[in-house]
Amino acid sequence: MTKLVLPLAVAALALAQNPPAQKPPSPDDDLGAAIKVDVDVVSLYCSVRNKQNGLVNTLEKGDFELAEDGKPQTIKYFSKETDIPLTIGMLIDVSGSQRNLIETERRAGAAFFSRVLRKKDVAFLVSFGATQDLLQDVTGSPRLLQDGLQQLKLNAGFAGINSGPVPTMSHSRGTVLYDAVYASANDILSKEVGRKAMILITDGEDEGSTLNVKQAIEAAQKADSIVYGILYVDRQFYGGFGMGYRGEGVLKQMAEETGGRVFTVGGKNNLDSIFQQIQEEMRTQYLIGYTPTNSQKDGSYRKVDLKANQKDLKVQVRKGYYALPSVQ
Repeated sequence: MTKLVLPLAVAALALAQNPPAQKPPSPDDDLGAAIKVDVDVVSLYCSVRNKQNGLVNTLEKGDFELAEDGKPQTIKYFSKETDIPLTIGMLIDVSGSQRNLIETERRAGAAFFSRVLRKKDVAFLVSFGATQDLLQDVTGSPRLLQDGLQQLKLNAGFAGINSGPVPTMSHSRGTVLYDAVYASANDILSKEVGRKAMILITDGEDEGSTLNVKQAIEAAQKADSIVYGILYVDRQFYGGFGMGYRGEGVLKQMAEETGGRVFTVGGKNNLDSIFQQIQEEMRTQYLIGYTPTNSQKDGSYRKVDLKANQKDLKVQVRKGYYALPSVQ
């Protein structure tokens, strides 16, 4: 297993958000399988849902309104193709709180990779508990990814009295969720192009990360990656008291800030069903590109507001981006 490397300084967060400079397409072109833009173009992947929570894939460029920091922007590039290659990072929690769920995660993950990956799609696999491990680097081979899933195993540190979620009880500890998200975004996804997503299978608890949730989100945003959270909680681990559990809010924050959403495992909504929903959403996205009226690349965070003209439609998109200097 290969340890994911966390940079020693948070300043390393300032990696480029956008792909390397390329010749931009004509605004009249259909973007086809991939958007080719220069560093002055901001690209947004978004999904649209109706009141019944169904995906809407029939909209056109004129059906959207876009603003940046409150100022209207002109949409120059638009595509609703479903075959843009995907880069998917699956991050699986193998900390003490997940010890009874690992086998289910392994089986469902294998099914997901075998069904979802198409030609030109790639994926990688990370496990995290007391440490984070790269079980399989970026590959288009479902077999290699399934081999990586076979390496999933409990990875828990241990704590003494009063350190677990239930007072006076001794529990496994160590869940470096934030570090794993940061490293996956910064070390892997920032180097990829096209549509990028992280799928986090976890109860959302973090204990022991050197970085915080804000830094993890910032790294995902700069890597232009969507985060999908799958809330998978072993209630028995938390003693049935409801004490010390706060992971759902963390997952929602990471997902909403990057344009993803959170799914909760329970009842008929099992891992297989959730993976199917994520696949459908990733294959039913719009790609919108615009040149910001604020052309300064000062590293500041710019808020993005993308809406559909039809008021009963909800657009799911990242909340903003960092205006980073071009990489020469």
